Amino acid sequence: MPEPTPVTSRRGLLFGTAAVSAGALLVGCTSNDTTSEKPAANDRSAADDKPGKHVTIGFAGPQADHGWLNAINDNAKSRAKKYGDVTLEITEGSNDTAAQIGQIETLINKKVDVLVVLPADGKALTQVGLKAMRAGIPVVNLDRIFNSPQAYRCWIGGDNYGMGLSAGRYIGEKLKDKPNARVVELAGLDNLELTKQRTQGFDAALKNYPNIRKVARQAAEFTVESGQSKMAQLLQAQSRFDALWNHDDDQGVGALRAIKQAGRDDFLMVGGAGALSAFQAIKADDGVLKATVLYPPTMAASAIDLARALGQGKGVGGLAEFEIPASLTLYSAVVDKDNVGQYMSTGFR
Repeated sequence: MPEPTPVTSRRGLLFGTAAVSAGALLVGCTSNDTTSEKPAANDRSAADDKPGKHVTIGFAGPQADHGWLNAINDNAKSRAKKYGDVTLEITEGSNDTAAQIGQIETLINKKVDVLVVLPADGKALTQVGLKAMRAGIPVVNLDRIFNSPQAYRCWIGGDNYGMGLSAGRYIGEKLKDKPNARVVELAGLDNLELTKQRTQGFDAALKNYPNIRKVARQAAEFTVESGQSKMAQLLQAQSRFDALWNHDDDQGVGALRAIKQAGRDDFLMVGGAGALSAFQAIKADDGVLKATVLYPPTMAASAIDLARALGQGKGVGGLAEFEIPASLTLYSAVVDKDNVGQYMSTGFR
């Protein structure tokens, strides 16, 4: 699972909405002035969809052993296919740090123009990020951050603390008029900083609602099986509560199984990440799952956009600077029945 991000962060977009990739802003700026001036020879334009200098992008990610991680790979591949001036060199992906380092070194030796890396372990792969940068290959660090900012040119990733805030605010607004409201939390792996940040954000949001009290928290493991077993324990221990926040939609599949087996429908549930199954359940609106907060895998598509812009020496449309930003934090939007149709195409399996 992704590691913490440099600001608050796993899984808000500086660009606006989480489901909109950076490509939406990587467009040429226009002016209301109808006169035109010939640009200077060294003028740097904003990135856009028009064909430009060919860019070979090396992409290295971890093993796709989770729906979100598989969606990361799919988003990168599909985004690269959009551009006739981009060649994507993608590695097999591995959770073994030594193997991933070797894969990245192979890409460095191939002299790719830009690297996009989602490290299995940000700390362990910092040195290979530094090696690429020293070799003159700019690195787009995706989500799990390297230990040194010298190891990447741009970081883009999700906001774990923001996920908790969004979930807490949504639940808080739904329960703000209910006296003595009770909520429970089904967290992810407790040994990950990202899990702690999600809980911190959730607790911070709930402090704005004095009528709401969190009565239980159980940590699962981001898997269907752990979601089912840990949710069953929560249900057995808590005979009454009004809302549940589940950190991850994959483990949420198991949680929903446990809820169905227990015959419980007396509370609302909010998920996390943005799985297709969660979107479908929200759209059907025939169960406890009413919303999910995003940790959008579209960040991989945005990383390809940023890498292309770097390779072509362009900036980001909509911003005055000639260079792409040093970091972009995605916004953890809430998806419920009112807007689920907008996000359905971004849901991961």
